[in-house]
Amino acid sequence: KTLINKLVIVDGQPGCGKTMLSPIISSFKRVELISYAFEVEFISRLYKFKKISKDAAESMIKMLTDQKIYQTMMGRDVNFRIQDISSIFNYHNPDKYLKRIYDKGDETIPNKIKINKPILNFTTHDMLYYSDILFESLNNKLFFIEVVRHPLYMLNQQTLNMERLINNPRDIQLSFRFNNKDIPYFVKGWEQDFLSSNDVDKAILTIYNLSKKNSIKRKKIKSKKNYLLIPFEDFVTNPNIYINKILKGLSTSFSKNTKKILKQQKIPRKKISDSISLDIYKRCGWKPSKTNINEIDELKLRRDFALKNKASDKAMNILDKLSKDYEKEYMKNKL
Repeated sequence: KTLINKLVIVDGQPGCGKTMLSPIISSFKRVELISYAFEVEFISRLYKFKKISKDAAESMIKMLTDQKIYQTMMGRDVNFRIQDISSIFNYHNPDKYLKRIYDKGDETIPNKIKINKPILNFTTHDMLYYSDILFESLNNKLFFIEVVRHPLYMLNQQTLNMERLINNPRDIQLSFRFNNKDIPYFVKGWEQDFLSSNDVDKAILTIYNLSKKNSIKRKKIKSKKNYLLIPFEDFVTNPNIYINKILKGLSTSFSKNTKKILKQQKIPRKKISDSISLDIYKRCGWKPSKTNINEIDELKLRRDFALKNKASDKAMNILDKLSKDYEKEYMKNKL
């Protein structure tokens, strides 16, 4: 027997726009506030690397998702840090979580879950390639959303990640040993290129290799009813078609606060780069868009970032090819 009713996962590479979409989804009826599901990420990757068995991985994912909805409904494991995106104070109805602290819990929780049908809301990091075990463990209780974005818009954040997180105790993530060095899990298969590259080249090669793996996986699962691909550029300018698909996939609807949250996120936008100003975005390299330039010039500015950071000719060729392919696939009539 399981407790979980429904789980929505918003996934994508660093800098793809997950934290724009997740608050919008959390504004829908019955959807809980954002939660970062690192334990589920660890298990899925360990299974992919054949470090744990399938039955163990499935059991742990089921237990962790049940435990998460149980704790959330009890008012436990809830983020109270005011500035965090996943804080209750950035949820459209903080009183919902404050009230749970005083409500009856324990044996009353399973019945509350059965009656209220809450929807867990996980934000994950580049999980598509490792998602097989999630789909098999949760079946139709899972609704998996992949957000993709132009590589030039992800480059700044991923370069800063290489500079600030690699070989840093704060980077609590899977790694493996290669030539007596700790290497991030996502470098498997191109270790030597990673070790010989500067930070911006590492970021470009990471985007390239993750995109290649995800493209292969996407072709295999795109027909699943509980999978949805969302190109960032199309969503922020024309959101309704995707919002309707999400509502249908979660069997829910707008709350009285959804329009307010859409407005806060500047959705829809006239210009793709018109993001909101948050401290976390600034720490990840975000800068406000320039009012006097068009979309093509915005992309040129981000390409110049690669050149200023001494990207190699090889990496620039890869970046240009990635950009061209992405624009052809997802940005027709946007530029």
